[in-house]
Amino acid sequence: MIDQTLLPERLEEILVGSIDGLCEAIQSLRVRGAPALGAAGGYGVALAAARSGATDPAALLDDVREAAGVIRAARPTAVNLSWGVDRVVKAIEERRESAEVEVIRAAALAAAELIAGEDVSINRALGDRGASLLEDGDVVLTHCNAGRLACVGWGTALGVIRSAVAEGKKISVYACETRPLFQGSRLTAWELSEDEIPVTLICDSMAGMVMRQGKIDKVIVGADRITKDAVFNKVGTYSIAVLAKAHGIPFYVAAPISTFDLERSEKEVEIEERDPDEIRRLGNRQLAPPGVKVYNPAFDATPLDLVTAIITERGIYRPPEMPKVG
Repeated sequence: MIDQTLLPERLEEILVGSIDGLCEAIQSLRVRGAPALGAAGGYGVALAAARSGATDPAALLDDVREAAGVIRAARPTAVNLSWGVDRVVKAIEERRESAEVEVIRAAALAAAELIAGEDVSINRALGDRGASLLEDGDVVLTHCNAGRLACVGWGTALGVIRSAVAEGKKISVYACETRPLFQGSRLTAWELSEDEIPVTLICDSMAGMVMRQGKIDKVIVGADRITKDAVFNKVGTYSIAVLAKAHGIPFYVAAPISTFDLERSEKEVEIEERDPDEIRRLGNRQLAPPGVKVYNPAFDATPLDLVTAIITERGIYRPPEMPKVG
């Protein structure tokens, strides 16, 4: 996988050979983004099957289930991680009584490979549908990173922009820097620059000003989980949705069906809280008193009444309309 913590200074791949190594990569955000986490979770289960010393299917399944629990817990808010894990565990469970251990291991890897392959085609379909919402000359604001780095390929929110550009539309982007880890400046601005799509980087606190100045036509963001009443995405998304509503600007969410969790409501979802030093420090520099209290949630929830439409590979849904999942 690409080590996203090193961008934009350098582009490097890392090889993960253990469950501990995978969980470290997930928690440190070396790999991040809902669809990418789904693929990582699936590959993690296949890795657990490959590394298990079990010689019979039942013991192999026990080892895999234990590893699956560890992987799921690495980032609790992003539903795609557990979705990818559960999909490959299910592939193993379906073969445990009728196959040899090596056949089960091969089936686990095949299931993980299928998740990765599907992600690219899903994002292409999602992008093509969402491109219909963008007009030639539109200026789009986005928050965090929902591009190819957050997926196996193409992207969700940035995938919509890429598809529109591929159709010949002239689209430009305002990217919020996305504090405290700067996924917008480090990743989104890098991706768009690589694709030669015009991008202007702004501080998160400038979003309202550029909307009021009439610089923004549409807002498109990704999602880490969509419940029956809210969209969970990188913290700061809710504020942008409120601002978009106040300025009459369409607010779109781009996410695959695997990101939907319609059996739950907002209050049932755990929001991950991260290391306080992500806010207190910047690299080796101290930005705040060492002992100051910090609240550092990774995500926030945006009520569906602030969402103009949700773009998926199956179609475009305007809340309260939602797709059938399952």
